[in-house]
Amino acid sequence: MPSGSDSHGPKNNSGAKSAKAIKAAKRGGSPAKKGKGGVPAPRQVPWLSIGAGVAVVGLIAVLGINLWPKVEDKQALEPYKYSSENKDPSDNIDGVLKIEYPAGQHVDATQRVAYDQSPPFGGPHDATWANCTGTVYASAIRTENAVHSLEHGAVWISYNPESVDQSQIDSLAERVENSKGYMLMSPYPGQSSPISLQSWGHRLEIDNADDKRIDQFITALKLNPNTYPEVGASCTNPLFTAETSPFDPTPPGPDAVPMDGTGTTPATDEQVPAGG
Repeated sequence: MPSGSDSHGPKNNSGAKSAKAIKAAKRGGSPAKKGKGGVPAPRQVPWLSIGAGVAVVGLIAVLGINLWPKVEDKQALEPYKYSSENKDPSDNIDGVLKIEYPAGQHVDATQRVAYDQSPPFGGPHDATWANCTGTVYASAIRTENAVHSLEHGAVWISYNPESVDQSQIDSLAERVENSKGYMLMSPYPGQSSPISLQSWGHRLEIDNADDKRIDQFITALKLNPNTYPEVGASCTNPLFTAETSPFDPTPPGPDAVPMDGTGTTPATDEQVPAGG
């Protein structure tokens, strides 16, 4: 009878194959593919997926770096937003000068006003207002027209051209142009502070364009219905220019209209320059 080893050979081969399959499963799957000469083929690194992931992480980081300061700035201005409970948030801004002025006292284009402040921020004013739709004037404008814009809820930024460099002027101009209206800016030769902000009955003098109180003042007083007389009045006056209504650097003469309003005309309607 043939040896028993011949009859059990196939079973031994089947068992060896099963053992290899078990070992492969323990290693995480099927046996590694062989390259030329029986050497395992190198694994392919998913560079495309890794690159996409890195790009996404980088984009998130860039957005965070750029947006977070803006979020912080916005949060910092919350206490300066007016409301029925916080009617005049400028009370909490250091350096704001407040004076009450009567409204609706008009002078004509030939009259000067003997203002009690320089720059002025209330009192008699021209019957036409300076365009204040986020307008940046390269030249000084007539003071009596600018004061009328304040009566409409605008904030006027003035600066001494001899005290402020171009980088600060550009920084201020960007604020005004991005303000969505009810702001104007112009040089004011001879003013005592480098930069001054005016709204009706309020003024803040500052030294540089980086002062955080600039945005606090604008937030608190621009179109604040509790602090200016003519709520709902327009700021649009496209015919007004620094050329048509230039700044007069000379002191007002003896015929100037006094701050008590003597010689003014009570406002009955709002006018724009001739031709408007």
